[in-house]
Amino acid sequence: MRRCAVFFHAHPDDEALLTSGTMATLAAAGHRVVLVVATAGEAGLAAGSLRADGGLGGRRRAELHASAQALGVSRVEVLGYADSGLAADPTPPPPAGRLPRLADADVAAVAATLAGILAEEGADLVTGYDVNGGYGHPDHVAVHHIAAAAAKLAGTPVLLEATVPRDRLLSWAGRVNRLLPAGRRVDLTPWAQAYSAAADITHRIDVRAQARARRASMRAHASQATADSGARTLGVFTKVPPPLFGAVFGREWYRQPGLPPTGHRYHDVFATLER
Repeated sequence: MRRCAVFFHAHPDDEALLTSGTMATLAAAGHRVVLVVATAGEAGLAAGSLRADGGLGGRRRAELHASAQALGVSRVEVLGYADSGLAADPTPPPPAGRLPRLADADVAAVAATLAGILAEEGADLVTGYDVNGGYGHPDHVAVHHIAAAAAKLAGTPVLLEATVPRDRLLSWAGRVNRLLPAGRRVDLTPWAQAYSAAADITHRIDVRAQARARRASMRAHASQATADSGARTLGVFTKVPPPLFGAVFGREWYRQPGLPPTGHRYHDVFATLER
């Protein structure tokens, strides 16, 4: 049976890092995959040369569409809220007449827009983020609340929270770091409290067959692999050798709120749909 899955993300490149393998797997199986992104990511941490002209948001929209094409996505929507920036370095509020920063937006209003897309698509599933918003970005925390509200409003049967088991994340990232020169290693300290405990994971999806598409999705977001100093996570990930890439990025994880903690993990995002 052909299903429809809507993947809701905060910024361009979030889909590449968290759900690209699942998206490509579903598209390859003939399901309809829809990608909704709340902001254009104009506050992203790119090299100064890419931000100087104020056009980073436009670049990232183009990168998003390139990523979606690599994954077989049927529809892409960018809601147009302002990128809030990091909690320690928030962006200024946008001018009057424009949509607010996502972190400041009324959850019910954004959820109503997303719910409209869910209803229009007859979505069987929508994804958001875990309660931590992954690594705590204000826009990711907002997505957690918006996705839950939209799923309830639209009556979408399954809500999955895209996440990562933090113990495995730290283990893998540490192994990748050890392959790199000291000056290009990523600081893993902030990740110690990020994402979800392994016991909270309800779905583990095998995406090894889509390693090429997942790599292409990451590489499409070229602006986010740049920096004026130090290494960027996406830049490091795209340089992982192909044989190792499939092993490191061969699984994606989700948490379905409300499921009892039985320890069982589903291997199909549609597994809990009523037949």
